[in-house]
Amino acid sequence: MNSREKLETQYTKVAYDQFDHRHHGAITMPIYQNSLFAFDSYDQFEQAMEDVLSHHVYSRGNNPTVTYLEEKIAALEEGEEARCFASGMAAITAAILSQVQHGDHIICVHQVYGPTKEFLGSYLQRFGIETSFVDGRLLEQWRAAIRPNTRLLYLESPTTMFFELQDLQACTELARSIGAVTIIDNTWATPCFQQPLSMGVDLVVHSISKYLGGHSDCVGGVVIGSKNRMTLLSNNEYMLFGGIMTPQTAALVTKGLRTLPLRMQRLESSALKIAQHLTTLPYVNQVNYSGLPSHPQHELALRQMSGFSSLLSFETEESVERMKEWANRLYYFRIAVSWGGFESLVSIKALEPSHHQNSRCLVRLYIGMESPDDLIRDMNEAWMISV
Repeated sequence: MNSREKLETQYTKVAYDQFDHRHHGAITMPIYQNSLFAFDSYDQFEQAMEDVLSHHVYSRGNNPTVTYLEEKIAALEEGEEARCFASGMAAITAAILSQVQHGDHIICVHQVYGPTKEFLGSYLQRFGIETSFVDGRLLEQWRAAIRPNTRLLYLESPTTMFFELQDLQACTELARSIGAVTIIDNTWATPCFQQPLSMGVDLVVHSISKYLGGHSDCVGGVVIGSKNRMTLLSNNEYMLFGGIMTPQTAALVTKGLRTLPLRMQRLESSALKIAQHLTTLPYVNQVNYSGLPSHPQHELALRQMSGFSSLLSFETEESVERMKEWANRLYYFRIAVSWGGFESLVSIKALEPSHHQNSRCLVRLYIGMESPDDLIRDMNEAWMISV
């Protein structure tokens, strides 16, 4: 990566040195829709078979279209290597399994993405791997959870529903002091707004289905890290589990990456305007968005992020049924899972009484590419009708 290049150039430029005569000057990476690759001689074939991850032999290992995307994402995250997977969970589970074994202990933030929490807290127990969940905001809880066999600290900053942060520098220093590894889910911030590897994190994972793809048309995941850690993962979890990304998906994501900085700038601006509006509404108890100066972790956010994405939530004492009625009356917000595309989304869940003494309901909003003024008007009108 050229350090003099601006962010937009880094994302949109073509890696011209890769576009040799084989690609006939194609301005975008061609889709290599094939399962295997032939060789001119048996000597070449045997040489490739000695290191299949450095050669194009079989698309379960390497495919040129996927490889191009991996190299692009690795550079954007300032990592040495990346591996793309068929889903975000395929990437997350491969990253975790590459760093632990029977008898190990993991510490994880308790507000982590639901399927990740199920994998760590339930599934891995079958293999003698235990996980402790802590309030990731409090470093003393990370310290208190350490055991002699702690091998991994799993981070997600900001978290999925309440968007709580962890102090990445402090967590990575703690991990190194006990000989443990750190993994972070960086999907919310994207490489545009947060560079965890530069703060000492060992492996970074993303759900490509979200901002990196950006168009709600593909499912995928990626792991990024040092060559040594990625070689271990590539030879084992990547090759043996077979959860590979298809070349068609890689081509879609590559195109999505080109507009990522522009999309994130627009989404950040819209989300901040809507978050500020939400703080003025009488039925909103709390807005969970670290981009607000009033957020309790705003200073930490400014220290370790250069911007804020557009997924946020608010808490209300209104009932779940009331908020579902409100959601049904929204025009621009669609009721759906996931996020990261052009369309705005809403989802609602009941809150446990212990989280906030006055709030009964959590409303998660994904702010898309529509005008924020239209989205604000939509929310206001839906509330007036449902009252």
